[in-house]
Amino acid sequence: MSLSVPQNGVRGEREPVIELFIKAGSDGESIGNCPFSQRLFMILWLKGVVFNVTTVDLKRKPADLQNLAPGTHPPFITYNGEVKTDVNKIEEFLEDVLCPPKYVKLGARHPESNTAGMDIFAKFSAYIKNSKPDANEALERGLLKTLQKLDEYLRSPLPDEIDHNSVEDVKVSERKFLDGDEMTLADCNLLPKLHIVKVSSCCPELQYHFNTF
Repeated sequence: MSLSVPQNGVRGEREPVIELFIKAGSDGESIGNCPFSQRLFMILWLKGVVFNVTTVDLKRKPADLQNLAPGTHPPFITYNGEVKTDVNKIEEFLEDVLCPPKYVKLGARHPESNTAGMDIFAKFSAYIKNSKPDANEALERGLLKTLQKLDEYLRSPLPDEIDHNSVEDVKVSERKFLDGDEMTLADCNLLPKLHIVKVSSCCPELQYHFNTF
């Protein structure tokens, strides 16, 4: 399935031609539950660039896609016809070419924001895939510890929230996202993973889908 995500409904004359190929859902057409696909989608959306989305059914991968990116599973993109396949490198590439003044900069200002919560998905994966009951308690503690660490980071004021000339101390951050009041690449990386943790934890029957990653 392919869909177009335009900016204000109009493609500009010099807009790059971007197509995002992502994992399809269980019906083979809808958008699947892949945090890496969602990460790239969020980046392109926040950049405000026009792009097309094509969902790929991994069970019936079309021959033309196999020729386009042989041996590669989604997500990947084509940028003006050039294939980009590594998610981290795609993120760096998009931040470099889709830059100000036309496109917003999404890089975090504080390096710590990029690593906040980075262990949560791995800890959750180990916990939910565990087949040894006697290890459950330790794995759960490890997951809760990483979540508490993330909560502490979100509650702690960032340097630019602290006014050193003020007599009042800022004890709790009032920011909306990891790095401030605007979403950054750090949020694009973490939020899809947190969503899967939330949904899978609330709906045990969805654990099967998580185990297919």
